[in-house]
Formats: sequence, C-alpha cells, structure tokens
Amino acid sequence: MKIFLAGATGAVGKRLVPVLVARGHHLVATTRSVEKAKRLRSAGAEAVVVDGLDRDAVITAVKVARPDVIVHQMTALTSMRSLKKFDDEFALTNRLRTEGTEYLLEAARAAGTKKLIVQSYTGWPSMREGSRVKTEDDPLDPKPPNAMSRTLDAIRRLESLVAVASDINGIILRYGSFYGPGTSIAPGGEIVEAVRQRKFPIVGDGGGVWSFVHMDDVATATFAAIERGMPGVYNIVDDEPAEVSVWLPDLAQAVGAKPPRHVPAWLGRLVIGEAGISMMTQIRGASNAKAKQGLAWQPTYATWRDGFRRGFTPESQVLSSGRMR
Repeated sequence: MKIFLAGATGAVGKRLVPVLVARGHHLVATTRSVEKAKRLRSAGAEAVVVDGLDRDAVITAVKVARPDVIVHQMTALTSMRSLKKFDDEFALTNRLRTEGTEYLLEAARAAGTKKLIVQSYTGWPSMREGSRVKTEDDPLDPKPPNAMSRTLDAIRRLESLVAVASDINGIILRYGSFYGPGTSIAPGGEIVEAVRQRKFPIVGDGGGVWSFVHMDDVATATFAAIERGMPGVYNIVDDEPAEVSVWLPDLAQAVGAKPPRHVPAWLGRLVIGEAGISMMTQIRGASNAKAKQGLAWQPTYATWRDGFRRGFTPESQVLSSGRMR
C-alpha cells in the first residue's frame, strides 16, 4: 500500500517508520524539519516537509501522494512542565487534533483516500466513576478537572470528526501511557529522572489506574490497523492496568532508585493541581480486548512489569538522557 504518515518524526512515527518500510509499503512521511526529512529518506521513506496546520500545504501533499491510507500521528508535546497548566501544555497538540484532522479529512476526500487512522488517548479522558477498567463503549469524563477540559474537548472533537465521516473508513486508536524509547519512561527520560531523585511521589492513596503501552507495541498495533483494521475505536494498551501505588514503586525498583515518597493529597494539590490529583488518585484504566480481537493484535510486552525490567537493563542504562528524550 501507499501510506501517508503525518507526523513521522514524533515518538510514534519513529517506531512506525521502520516497521512500514520493512513490510514493503510505499511510505510518504511528513515532518516540519528539513534535517529530519533527511533522516526519513535515509530510513527508506519518501519525505515531505509540511506544517500540519497549513491547510493548503496538507491538501496539496496528500493529493500529490494519492495514498491508500492516511495515518495521523501529529503532536507537539516534548515534555510536561506543569500539570496545573495541562491545557496550556497541550494547546498546539490540541490544534493538531482538531484543525489538523479537519485538513487531513479534506485532503483524503480530495485525493480519493478511503482510510484514515488517527491518534487518540485513553486513561484520564474516561469517566472517573464506576468500573476500574473501561472499554471503548464507556463514556468519556463529563466533568474533567478544569485544567484538562480544553484538551478533552479536543479529543472529543477529533474522535467525532472521524466517527461521523461516512465516506471515510475511520479508525481511532486510543493509546495508553507511553513508555520505552523516546518517552519520559526510558533511560534518561523525565519521569525516570524524577523517580531517581525521589521527586515523583505517590500522592494521596495512589489509586489512579494507569494503562501502559510500550512504543514497540504502539507501532505493531498501528500497523495492524493499517493492514486489517475495520472502522471503530480501539484501546491500545497492555494487559495489566495498575494503580499508581503499584506501578510507581515497581518503576523505582527497576531503575535502581529508592522507593517513592508518599505525600497527602492536600499537599500534592498545591504542586500538581486538580489535574495531577485526578491522575494520581481517580483515573481509570482501559481494556485491550477489542483491539486483540478486532485488529488481531497481541502486545509483545503483555505487562509494564516486564517492560520496565527489560527497558532498564545495565546496557540500556548507559544511554544518555539527551538521546532518549
């Protein structure tokens, strides 16, 4: 197939490009950087320099490529500096989720492309009541923390745009929390360094349930959606949702750090705000049953426990933080 990958040099794109090239697909990959375009060409892709928020440029690039499938992996988040300013941190990514998706849908129609795959997210967007683990049929949070409301609105808009496009076979991949190469949970990554310095405590009861996914499994799940996915929403996560109070001490042990400190919720709220308190104590995990069945996909890292240990071997520890972020 001919595949148009928008956002090919982000965390997902970096793992997905070699998978698609190795399988013999003709890959047209976008980036905003001339230098990164050179790396994409070296990896075997046809590189196009384009800004995902430039409507005319996006439509032109897709019309020239005339792809069978468009994959939307455009984001603009390199680090999270403040959970209290969550929406501000995601402002540009939210534009890529809304305006960027509108432009890609318009481009798909202009080029005659019938399949569009987009990146969404599962975990904190889910309703924070009821079952500990949510499926794709469960509702999103009707009352998120104020600091997350604009970002959740952007996710709703992204998913709605794709779901109602009756002339396009739309697939929405709700990824879990990333870990592995190129993420904050990798040798030298921001979360790992905070854990090493005991600056990532368990806040309150640590009852927030997180669902993780290794970057290699993100790539294989996305590939499965490209080749055989049917329209719909799929949670892309591993088999073991876990409370912060469970996974955070395990991560500390894996990286050779002391156990995380515990701080009361009232104190944590002063630093991380309501968004952080929600993620630490209230959010829900996600089920991957639909993705396993509908995409015929199985995560290589069935649990973050295995992934953390394999990711922090003595060999991996020598990698510098600058290379991994």
